[in-house]
This record gives sequence, C-alpha cells and structure tokens, in this order.
Amino acid sequence: MGEHPTKAYSQKPNSSIAIGFKLLKEGSIDAFASSGNTGAMLVGCMFTMKTITGVIRPCITSVVPKFNGGFGIFLDVGINADCKPDVLYQFALLGSMYFKSVYGNDNPKIGLLNIGEEEEKGNLVTQAAHVLMKDSKDFNFIGNVEGRDFFNDKADVIVCDGFTGNVVLKEAESFYQLIKKRGIKDEYFERFNYENYGGMPVLGINGNVIIGHGISNDIASKNMILLSRNVTETGLSEKIKSAFK
Repeated sequence: MGEHPTKAYSQKPNSSIAIGFKLLKEGSIDAFASSGNTGAMLVGCMFTMKTITGVIRPCITSVVPKFNGGFGIFLDVGINADCKPDVLYQFALLGSMYFKSVYGNDNPKIGLLNIGEEEEKGNLVTQAAHVLMKDSKDFNFIGNVEGRDFFNDKADVIVCDGFTGNVVLKEAESFYQLIKKRGIKDEYFERFNYENYGGMPVLGINGNVIIGHGISNDIASKNMILLSRNVTETGLSEKIKSAFK
C-alpha cells in the first residue's frame, strides 16, 4: 500500500491487479473487481482500459441509504478533487445512467450539492454548473440540494466534486463506527455498513471495474462480485459509450 501506484502498476506486470486488467482488456473476463490498492486500480482504469471517448473524467460513486428504505447515490467520491462545471455536468449524466441501469429508475432526480437551494448560491464552479444543468435534456435536474438532503427523497443522484464527496463518505463511515462502538443497534444505520454494497463502480471507462474497500471481508467480497455481475448484465458500459457517441 506504500508503493507509488503508477510505478508499481508498470513495474509489476505479474501482480494480480495488472493481470486482472490485462484479462479485462482482452475480453477474457466481463468484469474486474478488486479490494486491492485503489490508486493502482485507478491507474489500470486510465492506462489499460482508458476513458470512453467524450468522457472528460471518470468517476466513482457511493450508495446513500434513504430514510424511507430506498437508496440513492452520490458522485464523485474521490477520483477528482478539483472539477470544472462541464465535468460536474457529465457526472450528472453518468450518475443518471448508472441509476437507471442498476436501480431500475427510468427518470432519477439529479441534484447538485451546494450550500443553499437558490441558483445563485455556491462557489463559482457550482454556480456555473447549475447554469449548464438547469436546461439539460440529458437528465432530470431538480436544482441545488444541501447536505441535509442526502438521506431524504429530494434527489436520487447527488453530484459533487471528489474532494467534497470523499469528505461526506468518510464522515458517514465514521458515524456508523461511532454508533457501533456505543453499542447502538438500529436497523436504518445498519444500512451504512460498507459490507452491504461490496464496492464502487468506476464510471466512464471502457469496461466494468469495481473497486472494493481495502478492509473487505467475505461478505463485502461476495457483494462486490454480485455488483460486478449486475453492472455487467445491465450493459452499463456499452450504454455509456452509446450516449457519448
């Protein structure tokens, strides 16, 4: 885990991650899932599978357990710390397509994470992204959403830069750990357990790649495999390619 991802990936062609991407590139496997080094997985995505033509930056998603029993997603959660408005626009499209394919919702509600609901709120990036999104015919944009809207029904897909998304993700993980340490058993908060989801798909690349948590146990690994099958059977990668032609 202490190695430089790019150097390790290029210098160790017989590592499991390098072999996995080789098999995926050749078409010998339909999906590649790993709970190994995240940086090396992202290097493999970019240099072996490459980004789908037209996609500016690939991204990764995370699941949001909704209070009503359903699920939402938010993206990006770590690959892209800095994003321009057109990148956030594409995240909205990628998230919408993922939600349609994996969760079966034909018209998911897309929200832009901001510090207020009004159009003029936010920094320069979110203001410009809102202008791009508000008249879009590519997805169902409902406007700005706030941090308190993650767990209600306001949006199915929440769009943000990877810096903000990663902070939100780690905070949610820490709250779950705090609740466990205090011995509190709650059906809703048990849905925050990463084991239930297995991993995160990388959206916008030429192939099906799932990145699992580095501390994945047998339950998480099983669910990572099931997610890989689901993403493959829905043809998500091919749908994204068609959308960006």
